[in-house]
Amino acid sequence: MKNTATLKVTTPTDREIVMTRVFDAPRELVFEAWTRPDLLKRWLYGPEEWPLVVCEIDLRVGGALRFVWRHCDGSDMEMSGVYREIAPCERLVFTELWDEDWTGGEALVTMVFAEHAGKTTLTQTVLYSSRAARDAVLSTPMEQGAEQSYGRLAELLPSIA
Repeated sequence: MKNTATLKVTTPTDREIVMTRVFDAPRELVFEAWTRPDLLKRWLYGPEEWPLVVCEIDLRVGGALRFVWRHCDGSDMEMSGVYREIAPCERLVFTELWDEDWTGGEALVTMVFAEHAGKTTLTQTVLYSSRAARDAVLSTPMEQGAEQSYGRLAELLPSIA
């Protein structure tokens, strides 16, 4: 199956980034790909030189998550958070805090999985602590990295069906 979907990135408020992508898979699969460490390691990274090497998930309200991406030069980029809300196959809400806090503090991530006719629209909203924090993220290659990640996810989904 050819991956032809694209990522849509918007900024509906001065503190938010919203990323929307449609996947040709039921929402149960897309949700599973967001909640299983073995699957996340296969797609949640941008450029090839930044694989996700540590993925720890305690999938319960109050449970922690920790991700570590390791560059081919050995440097790490680390992020942790706490799950605030879990509605299986519908919604995930968690905090996000980078170890080297370049985004101005904790952000709140809301993932909504909406299925229609066997396709899932994934809407990821990140609420930052300030406009400056949001703008700092927008000034990075975040959009290209997210597009690469979601492209990998689209290719992975048929194999986990």
